[in-house]
Parts: sequence; structure tokens; C-alpha cells
Amino acid sequence: MDILGMGLKKEYIVIEIAADPSGGPYVLVSLSDPRELRESSQPRFGPQAMTFTSMEDLMKNLQRTFTNLSRQTMGRFVTAIKLDMKEYEESGLKVGDKVYLDITKVEKEGV
Repeated sequence: MDILGMGLKKEYIVIEIAADPSGGPYVLVSLSDPRELRESSQPRFGPQAMTFTSMEDLMKNLQRTFTNLSRQTMGRFVTAIKLDMKEYEESGLKVGDKVYLDITKVEKEGV
């Protein structure tokens, strides 16, 4: 496989960190375009949403997280990525962090 030289780099802000609704050892990190955050004067989440700033906070509130999984994005598009626990711990991500996603197309040669 060859990776093409052209890619897309997008900037996001971490707006929420939540436990995986399936109960697996994963963390869902929700990202939003910073332009949407600046343009919006509405609160980010509905009253039942929970956010976490650390792994300890996530683990303490795990049960409440499962019961409050339905959240509203207030008409915004949200990009979510699923990280395993090790990836999440190594990333050091917290709500409010600026992150970049690199998207690169992979060319397959042959079948």
C-alpha cells in the first residue's frame, strides 16, 4: 500500500469525554469545530450531559455516564473518536484541548 502525499488536516476542540455505551474498555472523545463553538451562544450540552476532565473523574462517575448517554448537540455536528483505555491515558486529552486530525487517503496496489 502506498500512502498518497495529499491529506487533510482539521482542527477540533475536545468538548466531551465519555465511557463507551457498550460497556467496553473504550472512551469516546467528542470533537467540535472551533468555528462552531465561537459562533454558537447556546450552551454546549443539555442538562443531563456529563463531561470528564480526568480518568479518575470518568471512573468515579461511570454508572451515571451509562444512564445519561443521550445527549443533545444543539444542532451541531460532532465528530467522535473511540480510543481504548491505554490510548486515552497516553493521550492526556481533556475537555477544552485543541487537537488536529490528519486524514490521508491510502492507495492499494493490486487486489
